[in-house]
Amino acid sequence: MSDPRHPDKTIDAKNALVVGMDERVYESTKLAALFDELAAQGTSAKEILRNIALQVPEVHSPKTRISLTELMTACENAIRVSNDRRLPYRIGASIHISTYGMYGFAILCCPDFRDAMSFAWRYHSLAAPLATIEFREEKGFASWTIEPNARAAIDPRVYRFIAEMQIGIHISLMRDIMGAAFVPDHISLTYPEADDFRLPADLIGCPIRFSNGFNRIVFRSDWLDQAARLGNKTTYPMIVALCDELLDELKLRVGIAGEIRVLLLRDIANPPTLAAVATLLDISDRSLRRQLRQQGISFRGLLDELRSHLALKYLRTTKLANEDIALALGFSDAANFRRAFRRWTKKSPSEIRTE
Repeated sequence: MSDPRHPDKTIDAKNALVVGMDERVYESTKLAALFDELAAQGTSAKEILRNIALQVPEVHSPKTRISLTELMTACENAIRVSNDRRLPYRIGASIHISTYGMYGFAILCCPDFRDAMSFAWRYHSLAAPLATIEFREEKGFASWTIEPNARAAIDPRVYRFIAEMQIGIHISLMRDIMGAAFVPDHISLTYPEADDFRLPADLIGCPIRFSNGFNRIVFRSDWLDQAARLGNKTTYPMIVALCDELLDELKLRVGIAGEIRVLLLRDIANPPTLAAVATLLDISDRSLRRQLRQQGISFRGLLDELRSHLALKYLRTTKLANEDIALALGFSDAANFRRAFRRWTKKSPSEIRTE
């Protein structure tokens, strides 16, 4: 296990982009898919968009930008209004490669399927990610590991909803890329079988295993050995360059807060002061404070945001003791960590562990 004081995996692999939950920088692709599925079931737009600052015409507009918090709120609304146990998978399965614009076109143009998997992973920040993903290949099998955003760990229902929606997305995209016959070897989930949602094993075509160490889609590597019939070695580098421009635009929309997050994550146990960050960014303290105010963010708020995110991640995915998590996050003792954690989440660390 890597040292929790150096949480590399929380930083996007491309351009070290770290986006906050409340920053409205993402296209509304996933929200639109959720909206359409619920609307088809007869749910009113008012209920689907409750507590989301969007009007119905904006849901499908290419100009609309939403935050991860708004997308998660839409998931919470879906849980509240629908009794469809397959809903999260249905939403994910309705999302196809064409839905993702240039990001999807680049995946389709990859000269081989291994390149497609790698690209999808490295550029995942373009896809309004409510989960971190990781692709691996070893001993004749390949796998996607999916971990819902740490904020989802506060509510087990939201965690399951996001995990199963993301699994639906992955299977849909892999069938778009590798053909409709694609079938995983098996799917494992970290949680026990529940009464609220259920992945449709009949539609997926493989066993579903519960109470495992990871949320993971496992499939045979020979699926990746097929010829990429739609791949294009000439077009691919041009599309990658366009995706790099999209990432640059995303980074600009995130602004100074994203740069500060990257610096804080370098050593969250001993974070730099605002003055030190200003020096690293080659601006004055006053200018840094002004730019943060313009984004409606405080330096302390950014630090709390990152610490709460990492605390949830450690509690959800590791067996680290509270004392070790406190040390990793820069708290003097476990008691201070517990108080801060309750302030962030309205729950105790032990409640998260036992859910």
